[in-house]
Amino acid sequence: MAAKKAEQTLVTQWRSILDLHARVQCELDRALHGHGLCGSDFEVLDVLAGTRDEDGGGSGGYRVQQISERVHLSQSALSRLVARLERDGLVERSMCPEDRRGVRVALTPKGRARHGEVLPVQRAVLHRMLTG
Repeated sequence: MAAKKAEQTLVTQWRSILDLHARVQCELDRALHGHGLCGSDFEVLDVLAGTRDEDGGGSGGYRVQQISERVHLSQSALSRLVARLERDGLVERSMCPEDRRGVRVALTPKGRARHGEVLPVQRAVLHRMLTG
């Protein structure tokens, strides 16, 4: 009986996490829609915006595989998202100099500006949804 109760507690905890994630994601999508982005778009821009600090001041971006390790999307979903961001002029893809089979993705100046514009919006949603 105790094992069953402990199991149910875990299931309830898991469903609470899923519910919170869904509510925050919907709120992010709603808030970012007016800026032409969804939550997943912003996550990719945010990861790419961090490369400036991590790579010593450059903006060489990340390999697609590195981005997929940081955002929770399948390779194919991420590829479609990156293609859309590229069409919108927010990112650019280039061949990876270390491995010609790889592709690097980096923010364009327009992408960096859009990230800076929506960063306070995204952070405000996170603050409102996760601290209150």
